[in-house]
Amino acid sequence: MDNTKSLLALEPDDDGRVKRTGNALTASIHIITVVVGAGVLSLAWAMAQLGWIAGVACILAFAGVSIFTYNLVADCYRYPHPVTGTRNYTYMQAVKAYLGGTMHVLCGLVQYTKLAGITVGYTITSSTSLIAIRKAICIHNGGDSASCKFSNNAFAIGFGILQIFLSQIPNFHELTWLSTLAAITSFGYVFIGSGLCLAVILSEVICTGKGAATSIIGTKLPIEDKLLRVFTSMGNIALACTYATDTLKAHPPENKQMKRANVMGVTAMAVLFLLCSGLGYAGFGDNTPGNILTGFTEPFWLVALGNGFIVIHMIGAYQVFYHYSFFLPSRCFSSLNS
Repeated sequence: MDNTKSLLALEPDDDGRVKRTGNALTASIHIITVVVGAGVLSLAWAMAQLGWIAGVACILAFAGVSIFTYNLVADCYRYPHPVTGTRNYTYMQAVKAYLGGTMHVLCGLVQYTKLAGITVGYTITSSTSLIAIRKAICIHNGGDSASCKFSNNAFAIGFGILQIFLSQIPNFHELTWLSTLAAITSFGYVFIGSGLCLAVILSEVICTGKGAATSIIGTKLPIEDKLLRVFTSMGNIALACTYATDTLKAHPPENKQMKRANVMGVTAMAVLFLLCSGLGYAGFGDNTPGNILTGFTEPFWLVALGNGFIVIHMIGAYQVFYHYSFFLPSRCFSSLNS
């Protein structure tokens, strides 16, 4: 029986490549793993800018948009027919097949621009987290009166140099342990941040009998500043809802499996986002920071651990994103099924 399974695993797929083994369940799990990123930590601030009603509505609306758009992408995996057509292995290949050469070039420009922007964001996030670790240790050792201001330039440069070296390792992005470590650390810092916020809420309830005040931040700001904050918040939510998924076996049809995975994965994503943003806003109220982990200095070891998880996640995510940002979702993260 085991030999039969091994032979089936070695049998190539209908396009001659390694046989795909993913299904709707594994794809939905990978969606959840990918969307749980550092962007989740900024959702509490976004909720604070929008308020409870608009904040919840935006998260649910962008979840619906994600399901709709990724279902469209699932149908574009094959051309001309979504079930029996020829596979498109990259976004640009799909755009060229469906929309022609001009849009193919435009797609390439957009992808490279997005790649540059996201990787710069990873660098800034990592250096900021390293500074947060240093600051938490500094305040713990020297007290609140200690001078704990540091520049993140050295950390940003060091992160960039490290990525140059890691990019030279053959197939580094395909290492299974890398994706596993990224998943563990991403859930780690999200739950640390949410847990600290929950502790603040409980302490407020126990000590005062009520939670933090949660009026909408910036209601006294000039209208242009308030609008900027609102649109920035909506952008943070939209960015947090982006993802790529899994390699899927050909039967049942990939597009049907992917659509089922989109619904399951995005539903779980919305619940997690509402939990994290709601706890952060309820815990900090009008003082909600842009990153909920930066709102804590104690317990310093737990804050340092959470920021350390962010750095580890960013190191691996940089390499994985750099490679897989050019491929269709139904081909991404093939290493997880190797």
